[in-house]
Amino acid sequence: MNKAELISAVAEKSGLAKKDADAAVNAMLECIEEALEACEKVQLIGFGTFETRDRKERQGRNPRKPGETIRIAASKAPVFKAGKKLKERVNK
Repeated sequence: MNKAELISAVAEKSGLAKKDADAAVNAMLECIEEALEACEKVQLIGFGTFETRDRKERQGRNPRKPGETIRIAASKAPVFKAGKKLKERVNK
């Protein structure tokens, strides 16, 4: 399912117009992005948790020159952890 299909499904299940469903989906995604940018955790009970994790600086291999090592800078990575209810539904 891509974003357009998700918007159509939300419109159908909620009874909203596609335009309103598009605005709702985009607003929700923007709120999650802003929270993660501020290093906040977003918990949707039963669905899952969005959060950021710090990745330490590390050494890696240069794919163009396999013998050469390169420094990979520290960064933050967005992470999603599925909730119990979602895991159960997927594993039916």
